[in-house]
Amino acid sequence: MRLSVGLAKEGAEKRLECRGVNRRDFMKFCATVAAVMGMEASFAKQVAAALTDPRRPSVVYFHFAECTGCSMAVVRTVSPYIDELLLDTISLDYHETLMAAAGDAAEDALEQAVSSPHGFIAVVEGAIPTKDNGIHGMVGGHTMLEMAQKYLPKAQAVIAIGACATFGGVQAADPNPTDAMGVNELMEHLGLPTRAINVAGCPPSPYNFVGTVVHLLTKGMPELDRLNRPKMFYGESVHELCERLDHFFNYEFAPSFDSEEARKGWCLYEVGCKGPDTYNNCPKVKFNETNWPVEAGHPCIGCSEPKFWDQLSPFYKPV
Repeated sequence: MRLSVGLAKEGAEKRLECRGVNRRDFMKFCATVAAVMGMEASFAKQVAAALTDPRRPSVVYFHFAECTGCSMAVVRTVSPYIDELLLDTISLDYHETLMAAAGDAAEDALEQAVSSPHGFIAVVEGAIPTKDNGIHGMVGGHTMLEMAQKYLPKAQAVIAIGACATFGGVQAADPNPTDAMGVNELMEHLGLPTRAINVAGCPPSPYNFVGTVVHLLTKGMPELDRLNRPKMFYGESVHELCERLDHFFNYEFAPSFDSEEARKGWCLYEVGCKGPDTYNNCPKVKFNETNWPVEAGHPCIGCSEPKFWDQLSPFYKPV
């Protein structure tokens, strides 16, 4: 999957064109990533350079206890489709869902990637079961716990993507029968210094993930909030960014989903919206460049916050 180290940046762009992504589309995508990161339009050139630089670190993507929804969200980003970027620009060397290799070939690809002299960025999707020495979650004959202990401390940077990898997700919800943990909780539990950047959400915006990778490649570690989330994406609450905010200040609340007030687009706080307690850029970035839950008429459930399954439920009643 990875571009050859000797391949020039122009070669990567040519390969994209062969897959139907012309330079204009590619630069438009880079400009969108720059905007989501809060950068000026001119930063798009640096985004493009980072995504096509043949000497960037490889990306090693681990699947632990999860539903693969985060990967699917990333793959289904449009204009251009992320899979074209993953396969032809980002150096994705190991991804159990997307890679063609299986069995020993997959294991060999992993060992080669984590041994690269250029280093690697580890991405973790999913919580890590820890009960009974991690036996409740295994990949290729190895426990997820063993893999996390072995590989994550070697990475140049670790990105935890999605609610499960960041804060444990539904696997860690009460009663948490496998003692599942998010990456940072696990590292603290094991006494390891490794700390992950938390790209939170269920699933998170693909642009938040790509923007985090780009920031690591161009500027190094992004500024993080107290929960290790990049402030450029999680610095404002969903409530502050919501297009229904004026209705909130005017005390205009929809009493039910089938009410006339709901049809008018009034605030969904009284039917359980957790926007005031949730930090994410969903209203600004949207999903598939089209929509986001509140715009579609569904309250925010707080999926980018720790233990939202327990602490922010029931979902259809206000906090």
